[in-house]
Amino acid sequence: GKNHNTLADEHIKTIVDAYVKREDVEKFAHVADMAEIEANDWNLNIPRYVDTYEEEEPVDLEAVRDDIKRIEGEKKAAVDKAESMLRQLGL
Repeated sequence: GKNHNTLADEHIKTIVDAYVKREDVEKFAHVADMAEIEANDWNLNIPRYVDTYEEEEPVDLEAVRDDIKRIEGEKKAAVDKAESMLRQLGL
């Protein structure tokens, strides 16, 4: 099985606890009553009831640009060195 096909004991406990306690758990479980389910046209898809969205950290574009410039410089140095060695070998 793949990692997403198995549950660790701690995950099973979390699921059972949420079920037994019948309480909302942020980003994990929601107790929906029949009126809410009916309002959602009887759709039981999890995202209708549990918001699992997590905001990503912003990307530092200046740092990315600096990394690209640094990598391009390293690449140029490596190509120049390889070409120099090939010239020494007469190729």
